[in-house]
Amino acid sequence: MTITSITLGGGCFWCTEAVFQRVRGVQHVESGYCNGVNDTRPSYEQVCRGDTGFNEVVKLDYENEVISLRQLLEIFFGMHDPTSLNRQGNDTGTQYRSGIYYTDKADQVVATQFISEVTVRGDYDRNIVTEVLPLTRYWPAEDYHQNYFVNNPDQGYCTFVVAPKVRKAGQHFSEWLKP
Repeated sequence: MTITSITLGGGCFWCTEAVFQRVRGVQHVESGYCNGVNDTRPSYEQVCRGDTGFNEVVKLDYENEVISLRQLLEIFFGMHDPTSLNRQGNDTGTQYRSGIYYTDKADQVVATQFISEVTVRGDYDRNIVTEVLPLTRYWPAEDYHQNYFVNNPDQGYCTFVVAPKVRKAGQHFSEWLKP
């Protein structure tokens, strides 16, 4: 079994984490921050100001024999708007930008090919703005952000934003979800 990692930014990490925790082959999901301008660990409050350059992301550790990066990207692009610059729904700011952050150049190739293919197919009416960059300055988010939806299903944001995304994943990607 080979465990591979990829880091994805698709808006609020609570949403992205909740979806990918349910995906077959995904062994671990960690909410975090990446690709900011400082070499020190930012706080959630600092990231939310939108001036640190850090993006809210999830780091996925997955078995590529069970699910491929391409399949993960299908889910990722189906669960957020890759054409929306620095915004997902009502969440606005650079910390909510769409991004794929790799540590292996082969993953960069897969990601750029995937974006090219969905662009050529015309899957989106607007240009894809998802950045594909090397992962830098990654920091895990504070403990209370980990497993947020699991631990806080009745919290308002979870009820009105996260839960619908989880339901959507169940409707559109059921073949890739854990039983």
